[in-house]
Amino acid sequence: MGRAWAVAATLAALLLATQAPPGHARSLGRVGALYPIAERDALEEIEERAREIDWETKLTSPRPGEYRPAQPARLPPAREERIFLVDPSYRLERDLVDGQGALLYPAGFRFNPLDYLDAVPTLVVVDGDNPEHLAWLERLPLLAGGAQALVLLTGGDHQAIGARLGRRVFYLDRPTAERLSLSAVPCILSPKGRYLEVREIVPASTRD
Repeated sequence: MGRAWAVAATLAALLLATQAPPGHARSLGRVGALYPIAERDALEEIEERAREIDWETKLTSPRPGEYRPAQPARLPPAREERIFLVDPSYRLERDLVDGQGALLYPAGFRFNPLDYLDAVPTLVVVDGDNPEHLAWLERLPLLAGGAQALVLLTGGDHQAIGARLGRRVFYLDRPTAERLSLSAVPCILSPKGRYLEVREIVPASTRD
């Protein structure tokens, strides 16, 4: 602390010593060539960029809380409980190449994502616009204690539902629903070897 104070005091003394006494300032003249300032005025540049923005589009574009997938999955409520297996294997529709254009996997190559994952979370799919589904979801033991389950929505406000559940939730899009052969909600998908077991469930409150 003492050394820092001494350095500061020395710098202050040097600055005071080099200043001319009041009333004795003098011009030192022009030394070297003078050039106009090349940089644009920062405020002018900001104003120009602001004018280039389509503010109407920005203000009317969906906010994060209003986000919906481009191809939402619309699935009807389950009318009966059933269980079936789904093979999640996928076949490449075109060649897969790296950044240099070298072939990694050819078109037609078939692979099962479950073969490459160490831990596969259980998937729970519900209609977020259905109050019975949300009530059932809140009572689901599978979600208790921070279990590694992933909640997917076919509708509803993902931010509000996530806050209600105390966890992040995501939307299910139509291509994924078709690939997993999903036809009704709510349903639970659990890994069974190289397959996914799909259980369609009728919540107690909606049963006849």
